[in-house]
Amino acid sequence: MMSSSKKIIIIGASSGIGKALAIQYARRGHLVAITGRRIELLEEIKTSFPSNIIVKSLDVTANENIQHIESLVQELGGLDLLIYNAGFGEPSATLEKSIDERTIKTNVVGFAEIVRYGFEYFAKQGYGQIAGTSSIASVRGNSLAPAYSASKAFMSVYLEGLYIRSKKMKLNIAITDIQPGFVRTKMARGNKQFWVVSLEKATRQIFEAIEAKRFRVYISKRWRLIAILMKIVPLFIYRRIA
Repeated sequence: MMSSSKKIIIIGASSGIGKALAIQYARRGHLVAITGRRIELLEEIKTSFPSNIIVKSLDVTANENIQHIESLVQELGGLDLLIYNAGFGEPSATLEKSIDERTIKTNVVGFAEIVRYGFEYFAKQGYGQIAGTSSIASVRGNSLAPAYSASKAFMSVYLEGLYIRSKKMKLNIAITDIQPGFVRTKMARGNKQFWVVSLEKATRQIFEAIEAKRFRVYISKRWRLIAILMKIVPLFIYRRIA
């Protein structure tokens, strides 16, 4: 069983939700390894919790993800919770190739590689938890960001597959699929934003969902209704707003 003090890795924690979650866990006395491409931002977070935070520069689109994760696990002295919060997505009216490639490398390739490692690690260990920040955009396609919505759908379906696999194999591995709507962070782009929630509220709800080991959580909770409506609305109607 896990001890009261957890060993946690957060992929993508230099700002926004990842940073806020790191602070939440460090403040409660957990040992947290945080990663991101901008090491100076990670170091800034560490100054507030020098005994509880470990930092490592990590670009999930590169080719050394697992070596970095293994190094962090060794430095932490184990692993109880892996949070994949790295993400990329931008509107692309011209279907710009560079945007699609970076989106897929971050939200699909890097995600799958790191989360797969986490699942295998926890299966050998006998317990653990994986949480991934997907998006309400995973529910259906979007004309201005098709790669983003598709990549987030990949994340959610992959996490669902791991959840089912864990149950079938009777593994003590909890899976949490986090699906935010609009959260007031630098990642939030576009003019058609509504029901925007503060970073503080989003972080609180995400933290509570992870701690409760819920499988899927919508941020904020009322986005569950939007997800249901998006799934059932006919394509000839949906295409006019997407």
